[in-house]
Amino acid sequence: MVETLKVAVLGAPKVGKTAIIRQFLYNDFPETYRPTGSRDTYRPSVIYNGDMYDVKIMDVPYLAAFPANSSQEWSDLKCRGLRNTNAYVLVYDICNPESFEYVKMIQQQILENRPGGANEAPIIVVGNKRDQQKQRFTPRRTLSVLVKKSWKCGYMECSAKYNWHIVLLFKELLSSALARGCKHHHSCMRLQGALHTTRCSLM
Repeated sequence: MVETLKVAVLGAPKVGKTAIIRQFLYNDFPETYRPTGSRDTYRPSVIYNGDMYDVKIMDVPYLAAFPANSSQEWSDLKCRGLRNTNAYVLVYDICNPESFEYVKMIQQQILENRPGGANEAPIIVVGNKRDQQKQRFTPRRTLSVLVKKSWKCGYMECSAKYNWHIVLLFKELLSSALARGCKHHHSCMRLQGALHTTRCSLM
């Protein structure tokens, strides 16, 4: 049983990691791009299937590599806690093939360097900027089959700009994480704090 469900959102620069998180939490899309310089952490509570869950969402800046061991993990503020996170969201831009190659690299490194592999931590690969469908570099089906069958990961596409499939993404994430054994944590104090409209999401 975990007290809080920890989620790490990873990806190359400019793929929309922060935009996805902000759209989910605040129904807000930042029109101007601001690079994520240091790691931001959000602590919403969500209601899923009638139960409340505490979630810690880590918006992780660009990493040259996933930490290979605990020494690397704790020597860099951006990496702390990454190897024991409950779930991973790997975001790429459907118009940018290099951003998909980055996700491929990070996914492989998670498998190699996370304690116990990724058996207890679901990975969902997310293609953002679906609103720019005409500029995509590869058909959706090709990538979906690759990720689901070869990588054994979840796959979704979304548009942070138009709030398309954003809630569905976090529903799928929570469902996958709970299926791996994460349980919700009852807390009256947390429940009270979570009722603020910008802190609690119904799913």
